[in-house]
Amino acid sequence: MLAKILIGAGVALVAAGLIMQYAPWLVSWFGRLPGDIDITRGNSRVYIPLTSMILVSIVLTLIVNLFFRR
Repeated sequence: MLAKILIGAGVALVAAGLIMQYAPWLVSWFGRLPGDIDITRGNSRVYIPLTSMILVSIVLTLIVNLFFRR
């Protein structure tokens, strides 16, 4: 069971990497959503991706519930 989960996660990471490498226009909006906090002052930068992480959480919750529903 754990092996299948790890293989699936690996395939998903490879697919995400390929999309980000060869189709950047599909993910260029991610990280710049309304609600993501970006503070730049002088030489320092603070980035807090609130909305992006909420979106990731919702998507992952839906995927996990689809695969592990009894």
